[in-house]
This record gives sequence, structure tokens and C-alpha cells, in this order.
Amino acid sequence: MDPILLLKALILGVVEGLTEFLPISSTGHLILAGDLLNFNDDRGKLFEIVIQSGAILAVVWEYRVRIFNVLTTLGRNRYANRLVLNLLIAFMPLAVLGLLFKKVIEAHLFKPVPVALAFIVGAFVILWAERRQHTIHIHTVDDIRPLDAFKLGLAQACALIPGTSRSGATIIGGLFFGLSRQAATEFSFFLAIPTLFAATAYNLYKERALLNADDLGMWAVGFVAAFVSAFLCVRWLLRYISSHDFTFFAWYRIVFGIVVLATAHFGWVEWTVH
Repeated sequence: MDPILLLKALILGVVEGLTEFLPISSTGHLILAGDLLNFNDDRGKLFEIVIQSGAILAVVWEYRVRIFNVLTTLGRNRYANRLVLNLLIAFMPLAVLGLLFKKVIEAHLFKPVPVALAFIVGAFVILWAERRQHTIHIHTVDDIRPLDAFKLGLAQACALIPGTSRSGATIIGGLFFGLSRQAATEFSFFLAIPTLFAATAYNLYKERALLNADDLGMWAVGFVAAFVSAFLCVRWLLRYISSHDFTFFAWYRIVFGIVVLATAHFGWVEWTVH
């Protein structure tokens, strides 16, 4: 296996793991990183799909006790029943809208400059959410009702626009809808499991012609890198939100977006598409 290719796999795996559950858009970072590494062809896009599962597994491992309890008490425990129902409800808007508009979005928005603009717009939404007065009426994931779950699902669907951030849309949407930071963040983690697993399975089936046993080493490196970095990131984020808000991530998004726009405008970086 080409060592340069393995290094690219390692870098992209770390990027995926560090950005998947932060409100800064993993898709946006992967589009930009893949462009810089010249790994943005169909093979590279398939690779990004494969390593997503490493990040998902990190959440499953972090919440393995809770997930096990839900699965073993489903049908007998009202909290387990409610969580599963809420996840199904929240999953549907993204699934339906994704199937309807995926091709159009990929054709027009999966490019560095639109991603950078989405970074900046999303940052101002985060700043708005953090500066308005919070009225919290949902303190834990167990308090979320089906209607709340549907609204969170609509918020998550905004992440179809690359650069928006799936976790960011869900978490910040949760703040607007009266969830505590802890409840919004944890529900975003749980919602990632069916959402990303479904997206990974669908895209792997769709792109099955690109599957190649020769790429197993590359996938393994990316998968492990995504798992380890995502696990550390989830642990860190849960500690961070106990005493901080999301303003830092908003300013990061603004700076990152401006840098991409500036490099594109002045030609400092030869992005493949502007």
C-alpha cells in the first residue's frame, strides 16, 4: 500500500473523528481536506463514507451501557420506548429530504466556496442562539417528547447543506427549542447512530462498484483514526459543555470560512472548484 495514501487516510480519519460531533461540520472539513490532499475523486468520497462508521462506533462505545439497557428493555420500559420512538421521528426529515434533494445538493453545494459560506452563516446562527435568553424546559434526553424530536429532526435536516454541521444543527436547534445544552448534545449523539449508519449503508450500496479489496488497508487506517479521535472528542465535548457555551465554535467557523474564501479569491490555494 502506498505510504502517501495511508498518510492521507490517517489525516482524513482524524479530521472525520474530530469534526463529526462538534458544531463545525465534518462534511465541510472533509470536502476541503480532500481537495487539499487531492483525494476528492469517487474513490475518496467512498473512503469518507467508510470512515464515518468509525466515528459512529465511538459514540456506540461511549454510550454502550445506555444503549444496551435500551435494547434489552425495549417494549417494557417507557423511557427506552420513548427514546427509540423519538430517534425514529427525528431521523425521518433528513432521510426523506435527503432522498429528494441529495443529487441537486451534491451537484451545486459540495464545493469549497459554498461550504465556506455555510460555515459563516452557521456561525452567526450559533452566536444568535447563544446570545438570546434561554428558557429551558427539557433538561434530559428522557424529557424529550415526540413533537420535540420532530423539530430536532427538522433542524438536523438543515445539515444537508454541506458546511452546516449535522451535530451543530441539532444541538443549536435544541437550544432554540428549549433543551438544555446537555440534553441537546446527548440527543445529537444518539441521533447520529441511526442517521450515520443509514447514510453509510445507503452510500456503500449505491457505490458498491467502487469497493476494492486493495483499499482495505487504507480503510482500516481511516476507520481506526476516526474511531480514536471521535471517542476522545466526544469525551472532551461532554466535559466542555458543562461549563462553556458554543461561542468558540462560532468564531472558529467564521475564521475558517473567511480563510477559505480568501484563498479562493486571491488564488493562494488552487481549489478544484470555486
